[in-house]
Amino acid sequence: MIIGGSASQALASEVAKELNDKLCHVETRKFPDGERYFRIVDEIDEDEEVIVVQSTGYPQDENMMELFFILDILSDMNVKNITVVSPYLGYSRQERRFKDMECISAKATAKLIEAMDVKNVISINLHEESICDLYDIPVYNLSAMPAIADYIKENTDEKPVILAPDKGAQNFAKEIATILDTDYDYLEKVRLSPEKVETKTKNISVDNRRVVIIDDIISTGGTIVNAIEILKQQGATAVDVYCVHPVLVNDAVLKINAAGADSLQATNTLKSDVAYISVAKTIADCIKSL
Repeated sequence: MIIGGSASQALASEVAKELNDKLCHVETRKFPDGERYFRIVDEIDEDEEVIVVQSTGYPQDENMMELFFILDILSDMNVKNITVVSPYLGYSRQERRFKDMECISAKATAKLIEAMDVKNVISINLHEESICDLYDIPVYNLSAMPAIADYIKENTDEKPVILAPDKGAQNFAKEIATILDTDYDYLEKVRLSPEKVETKTKNISVDNRRVVIIDDIISTGGTIVNAIEILKQQGATAVDVYCVHPVLVNDAVLKINAAGADSLQATNTLKSDVAYISVAKTIADCIKSL
């Protein structure tokens, strides 16, 4: 049985189709004061395997609370085999303490999920792999890069340079480039003098090449805008932007397009107008292996 929360109804439906499983009927609404209501309509056997699909991106508190509502209902029904699929797991960007007495939000989230008798957690490209270690239950941190690579292959005639906007994202670029059998690189800052810093590709010239920028999360878009402008200055014929999680706050899409992006696309871990790439098969394949 697949249960989709408000944030991931469409994705839950896709996962159900991939698994040839039933999508549970639910009732959900928001009260005038902002509080949420959730009801599971279908009967669920306590020995049934239940997959709860709910991303916990913006509004994080609201979506996280609804996830706990669903898990609490299942607990009351004595369901014993629950897997949480949170393709974008909110509060995961702080997995360690930077200042004294800070809350480690990723750890707090882990404690709450575990307290609901969940057996497994599945997510997509967590901010840090170390987040898995905060849980005492199995956490499957899946990669969306194969799905993105397949989309690029289907929609791009030429072999582009796969570029990470910084060194931290170079493994994403490498993974996609390996699948597509093409070049990859990342942008680095080179200090030319005490007063002057130049940002350029580390190893490969992009002159007269199509470039694909890949990152895990695009939030404000500032890093991507800077990368697009640099690549255009260095002679790139086209710049396509891809990400896993399209957070895209405020006018991020407008800024990226205004900077000269030839296209912008993401996966459907979060609802977005640019979420063209489905991770349903990626999730379903993992569930089949449990």
